[in-house]
Amino acid sequence: MSNPIPSSPILALRGVERVYKTEAGALPVLRGVDLDVYPGEVVGLIGPSGSGKSSLLHSAGLLEHPDAGAVTLEGRECSKLSERVRTRIRLGTVGFVYQFHHLLPEFTALENVALPLSIAGKSQREADARAKELLEGLGLGHRLNHQPAQMSGGEQQRVAIARALANRPKLLLADEPTGNLDPATSAAVFQSLYEIARQEGVAALIATHNMELARYMDRVLALKDGHLEARTFS
Repeated sequence: MSNPIPSSPILALRGVERVYKTEAGALPVLRGVDLDVYPGEVVGLIGPSGSGKSSLLHSAGLLEHPDAGAVTLEGRECSKLSERVRTRIRLGTVGFVYQFHHLLPEFTALENVALPLSIAGKSQREADARAKELLEGLGLGHRLNHQPAQMSGGEQQRVAIARALANRPKLLLADEPTGNLDPATSAAVFQSLYEIARQEGVAALIATHNMELARYMDRVLALKDGHLEARTFS
């Protein structure tokens, strides 16, 4: 599943460190992480619970400040920027998918996906058109007017993926996006995520425990003792 890789990464991490303070003392989680993720590339991030996968994603997505190192998005180093500027960059550049879909229960699938577009200033017509395009691309054309409770877990997660991509982010960060689903549904949702990431040309970094899915990504990196190691599958 490899395409030619463009020369400039969307996300570049250099020497990123993250240390948490605990009652027992300092707990280093990331110890100088280097990482590049390119447009149209789907990169898997694996590692045991507590290894720092979420911390890495939060640093990459400007939700947390690293304790050391540089986070560069689209060529702009963001580590030392103000929170206001970081928030603006995050809203315009990064889409997030979590293990739980966090859809608004009273809204339809179409409304859930259109909402971030409306917040970004798009007209209702533009927002609905983009939401419909994404949902149909994810095989949910028949669910546009259904509320989350009327959909399966896999369908709900596809809606969450569409919502994350609504504002055409350059970087998609996913934290165990299929962790709540059964194996067959996980595979289907991952395939949908992979295909639409390709179509949209986003750089995708996906944390997962699912080794069967990880082997189908373009690259897989294992987080071990605070460092990233390339992982290959036979």
